[in-house]
Amino acid sequence: MTGTPDSAVRRAAIVTGAGSGIGAAVTARLVADGYDVLAVDITVPDDPSAVPGVPFAADLTTREGNAAAVAAAVERFGRLDVVVANAGFQHVAPIADFPEDRWDAILAILLTSPFLLAKYAWPHLVASGRGRFLVVASAHALVASPFKAAYVSAKHGVLGLVKTLALEGAPVGVTTCAICPGYVRTPLVERQIADQARAHGLPEERVLEEVILAPQAVKRMVEPDEVAAMAAFLIGPGGASVTGVAIPMDQGWTAR
Repeated sequence: MTGTPDSAVRRAAIVTGAGSGIGAAVTARLVADGYDVLAVDITVPDDPSAVPGVPFAADLTTREGNAAAVAAAVERFGRLDVVVANAGFQHVAPIADFPEDRWDAILAILLTSPFLLAKYAWPHLVASGRGRFLVVASAHALVASPFKAAYVSAKHGVLGLVKTLALEGAPVGVTTCAICPGYVRTPLVERQIADQARAHGLPEERVLEEVILAPQAVKRMVEPDEVAAMAAFLIGPGGASVTGVAIPMDQGWTAR
């Protein structure tokens, strides 16, 4: 049996990777929209009041870290209605040189963590009556690029998880979607430039135009606030009929 949503009750969310970039933007948007938000990252800022939401440190490459994040949200807010699985990092290298420990770590944060968050949060999302599970995936969940074996594999895999959760959630009032942005103006993308230059044999100043923006029809980066706006729509009443899908925000990348 599912719960009944009550518009008078303050809803609660977890956002992972909330310390910067997309996660910070999503956290700020949900707080502005009236949500209680547990802002999960690997560390918390020295001044917790400097960021929106309630900071919480967790290593999401571990089972214990994911379980602790869910438990902390429920203990702090008394409920859990929304999970936004956004945490991640990138490593760029040819397959022959790709470090095996980076493969393990990327799959742990991009694929296993969303699975664990869903597993631990599921009873609370069902009890919400309008549970939402949202994965910030990537255009690389839909297409591949060279030198990103672990990232592309994990992002493709998480779409299978999204579809499965959507089918399991349909009878109990939980929707699951993936947002698939192209390159977003975040520290994660900025940190790729040197690695991309080495992998492609290019000067760093040519990477943005010739590698990062090359597959996109619109030659600009996506802004974090744009992704946050899409997340807010999917989490809100307007997203009630949207489940089991990947939503590109890729500046025309996958239109080719």
